[in-house]
Order: sequence, then structure tokens, then C-alpha cells
Amino acid sequence: MPLLERTIKMVITTILAIFIAESLHLTYAISAGIIALLSLHDTRKTSLKVARERLFAFFLAFCIAFFSFTVCGFSMLAFTVYLSFSIPILYLLKLESGLVPITVLVTHLLAFKSLNFQVLSNEFLLFIVGTSTALLGNAYMRAPKKEIQHYHVIIERELKDLLFQLESSLLTTFDNQLYNSLERLEILLGQALALVYRDSHNQVFQQTNYHVHYFEMRRHQLRIVDKMVKSCQKITERNRQSILLAHFIHETAEQLSKTNSALTLREDISLLLETYRQGELPKTRLEFENRSQIFQILQDLEQFILEKTEFYEDYKEYH
Repeated sequence: MPLLERTIKMVITTILAIFIAESLHLTYAISAGIIALLSLHDTRKTSLKVARERLFAFFLAFCIAFFSFTVCGFSMLAFTVYLSFSIPILYLLKLESGLVPITVLVTHLLAFKSLNFQVLSNEFLLFIVGTSTALLGNAYMRAPKKEIQHYHVIIERELKDLLFQLESSLLTTFDNQLYNSLERLEILLGQALALVYRDSHNQVFQQTNYHVHYFEMRRHQLRIVDKMVKSCQKITERNRQSILLAHFIHETAEQLSKTNSALTLREDISLLLETYRQGELPKTRLEFENRSQIFQILQDLEQFILEKTEFYEDYKEYH
């Protein structure tokens, strides 16, 4: 979320919580705003999770506070006893996210010097107003559809160019720029996955993993291409087999689109593998080493295509 948009949301949520608390004539209404501010998170799922944890933490912490102030009076000793018990207990129960905002509410008991129903109700309502307002604020999460689509386009283009570079290296000489392209594409995929994972955590009631699985599929393909590049670097001479493989990689690049099932490629590569297996045996050590690298690239390419066809089968309705 852009900084300006985040700032506006935080300001509005905080002020709204204070306004609601004042409308309910709650004492220390500003605390509701602070709780709302501390309860805003990057995703809806995180917000709901933290709100639930803090609700449990509230009741637990106030039970400890009630005991501390009843036994020790409204003093720093009582507050020390409260902290000494609440901190380890909340951490052990993994409810530490509620420690700071709820402790702020507990300090009000020192000021009130009372544990009557009206005082406890005031603190509970401050907590509810602050947390609920934050949940309302987090209900607005702009879906990054354009950004996701941008990554679809640019990653597909970069991967296509990478395959064309690999094709060229099989036809002529190895291009060291392939490693730069691999690194650049890895960075783009990391950014895309961070975006779609965050977006998936904002889909509380209805969720699709299409974009997550798409970019994960492309990452798996990239790792396969990385192996292919390393094998290509070991090829010392170009021959008919490397030329055939280069042409097939070109065809694979042309059919890289997410809307293409790549089923024909899968059939063709099976035939090509069988042709390689039945071909004439290498006569020299150099021929053997080159042939083994070419065959390895072909096997990796088969896995590359398989990743695509399996993804397409899983998400036919999206194409």
C-alpha cells in the first residue's frame, strides 16, 4: 500500500475510534484511538488473527490486574506484580501482541483507583471500539489487480527472452548474459510472489490461489532453466542435435503464454527424446560428453513443459 494511502487510513481510523469513544462518553477516549492505530495491519487475515488474540489477552490480563490491585492496592507494587505475571504468561500463550495496548488500559485502573463494574466496562468498551474500528479500517484493502497483471506480462516476456538466449547459445557460442537474465527474473518472481501472497491474505471469505500457483509454477520453471543453462555452458561444439534442440526451445518459447496448454509440445518432446535415444552412438569422448549435456537439457525441457501442462490442467477455467 502506498505511503500516502496508508497514512490517510491510519489517521482516519484513529480519529474515528476516538470520536466513537467520546460519543459513548468513555473516559480516556484517546486510548481507543491508540488501540485502533496499533491494531492496523497489512492484511485482513492478520488483523482478524491479532484481534482474536488480543481479546483473549484482554480477559487474561485484566484477571491478573484484578488480582494484583485487590491484593496490593492501587500502587506501583500492584502494577509491578501485574507486569511480572502478565508478561511471561502472555508470551508463553503467544498472546504478546496484546501486551502493550492492554497494559495501557490497565494503567487506567491506577488512575480510577477502583475495580467496579463501571470502570471495567469503560476499559472493555475502549478495547472493543479501538479493535472494531481497526477491523473496519482494514476492510478497505485495494486489490492490486493491475500490479499482478503487470508481473504476469513482464515475467512471461523475460522468461521468453531467456529461452531465446538459450536457443542462441546452443546455435553459436555460450552467452554469459544468461546468468544476468536468470538473476533478474528471480528478483521479479520474488516481488510478484510477495505481492500475490499478501493479496491472498486479504481474501478472507473467498480465495483463489491462481496467481500464487502461477508464479510458483514460473519459479519452478526458472530453476529448471537454470539447470539447462549450466548444461549448455558445458557443451563445447555445436552439431545437428544441438541445432534440433535449439529449434525446439524456440518453439517452447513461442508457446510460453499462460493461455497455451503446451500439450502438443509435450507430445513432440517425447518423440524427440525417443529419436535421441535411438540415434547413432558417440564415437569420441568429446561427442559423448556433448551428447550427455544435450540429452540432459532435453530431459529438463520436458520437465519445464510438464510444469506448464499440469498448471494448465489445474486451472482450465481461467483460460
